[in-house]
Amino acid sequence: MSTKNTREGRYVYCVANSGKETDFGHMGVENSFVVTLPVRDIGAIVHRGEIKLYKTEDEEKTLEWFLAHQYIIDAATKEFGTLIPLAFNNILAGDDEAVRKWLDGHYSQLKTLLERLEGKEQYEVQIFLENEFVRKTIEENEEIQNLRKEIENKTKGAAYLLKKKQEKRLALIECHARRLCTDIRELVDEVGIEPVDKKAPEKWRDKLMILNLACLVRKDKVQKLTTLLEKVNRREGFAVKFTGPWPPYSFVAEIGGSKGRQDVK
Repeated sequence: MSTKNTREGRYVYCVANSGKETDFGHMGVENSFVVTLPVRDIGAIVHRGEIKLYKTEDEEKTLEWFLAHQYIIDAATKEFGTLIPLAFNNILAGDDEAVRKWLDGHYSQLKTLLERLEGKEQYEVQIFLENEFVRKTIEENEEIQNLRKEIENKTKGAAYLLKKKQEKRLALIECHARRLCTDIRELVDEVGIEPVDKKAPEKWRDKLMILNLACLVRKDKVQKLTTLLEKVNRREGFAVKFTGPWPPYSFVAEIGGSKGRQDVK
């Protein structure tokens, strides 16, 4: 978003696929009054204020601000349906007219993205292998056990072969991930692959994450995805974390300087 030599600004929460003027009331960050500023058949949900980022060393305060931001996203979703969620702390310099000019200047890009997101929701899928299952897969294979015995007898060739066999077993685990990803892709509209080394909640930290996906799913396909993941979760050695629906942050590219997703740290 652009900047100007002024202290007046507009905090932008999201862009909705509607030109309806709406007052959400004092529901925004720091109890700010939130309104919709429409242009043609789209609108930006904003609150008025100064150009300032909401920053503090107080983690509880940061969380409070972030939850207020998310509350407006949720309220706007209920009001308008499809929208483009913007990250926490997206501020446009200027007054209401500056917002309308920004919407008008990026209208084609915004409208195309809104149409792409129509009738879809984001779900997050993380698939884990139980550590005991991994250990058995890699270490308890009879062939590997024989090689271990040879290593105890100082056989260098056996040590090399053991390494190769272990690499092969790890490749098989990667194969599990690829096959599952292929199965999931067939049931969703878009998939974003996230790092598997992302910190997991305490409940899942004793497991090996092999897939971490953001999925954009049509509402009428969610049950099929749920059924597939329930089957995976029942497989020996597998565990699934399936959450959503969420606003489609992972499928919103940078728009005129505004990024879609920002995680609170």
